[in-house]
Amino acid sequence: MMLRSIATSSVLLATAVLAACSPASAPEKDSAGAVKSGGAQASCLSRAYPEIGGPISLVSDSGARVTEADFKGRPTLIYFGFTYCPDVCPMTLVNVERAYEQLPESVEPPQTLLISVDPERDTPEVLASYVKAPRFPKNLIGLTGTPEEIRAAADEFLSDFSRVEQSESQSEYTMDHTSLLYLMDENWQLKTFFTHEDTAETISACLGEILQD
Repeated sequence: MMLRSIATSSVLLATAVLAACSPASAPEKDSAGAVKSGGAQASCLSRAYPEIGGPISLVSDSGARVTEADFKGRPTLIYFGFTYCPDVCPMTLVNVERAYEQLPESVEPPQTLLISVDPERDTPEVLASYVKAPRFPKNLIGLTGTPEEIRAAADEFLSDFSRVEQSESQSEYTMDHTSLLYLMDENWQLKTFFTHEDTAETISACLGEILQD
């Protein structure tokens, strides 16, 4: 039964691996122009797969060694990406900040982590500068590590990435990677995840409902 559950989740996540290059669909609205609570909202509350998420051991953008224990006690939103990512990664992080801005005043945004899939270039110093971009989440923390540590963390989230050589490019290579946002609860258990189809409005609506519980 567990193998079947993992397989189902793997197929679901695989459909989102490179789908982030597609345009996000607009949220469904009612006759008054308000975002409906059903549809994507309902589905986001049913994505708590227990086999997704697990321990990590990485280095923060401050140079400190951290594990999942350092982030327990409050919800955490996790994204696997890299600083040389030309569009999908920065667009995703800007979308997250827009979602946070739409949260009710009574709801505190989750702590936010960017786990680099490009440890060769993304040193703690590089990440420390990158996460300060004006339109990114104010509480964004960058994490990196050895290639083995990054792969181990990605495997815990059924996330994947690979290096793609670009000999004609000045950057020499890029990284293909799963583009999902994982919301972990205060116990580091997956609460839900968001795909490229989720807009700032649908993310905010889902976070607002989850974080107010």
